[in-house]
Amino acid sequence: MSVPAGPAAPVPVLALGDVLLVTLQGELHDGMAEQLQQDITRRIAGSGATGVVIDISGVEIVDSFLGRVLAEIASSAGLLAARTVLAGMRPAVAITLVELGLTLPGLLTALDSERALELLGTPAGGGRT
Repeated sequence: MSVPAGPAAPVPVLALGDVLLVTLQGELHDGMAEQLQQDITRRIAGSGATGVVIDISGVEIVDSFLGRVLAEIASSAGLLAARTVLAGMRPAVAITLVELGLTLPGLLTALDSERALELLGTPAGGGRT
């Protein structure tokens, strides 16, 4: 008999100047992924952020649902005039996304968060004060 898990802690969305940074670790359950999508959209609208970096270097498996949520985050961000960069994708995750036929429209990719910030025109070592 399995015991239902308690409510999961929300994924933190950090602001670095005009960029929101989200670091995903481990498995992201469907409810958490949907909540993250809502949180990011609200934060962009409330802060006027121009970019979103989603670091998935801590994610080992991406299923079709999470792939769709990532694409929807990028689409929502784009409608709010923000670009989204997916950073730190592991080779196995990239292969899985291709096998699932997910192209992730609207998402830029970078090898790591530092390069993602550079793509968005934000220096990784600091920036504006």
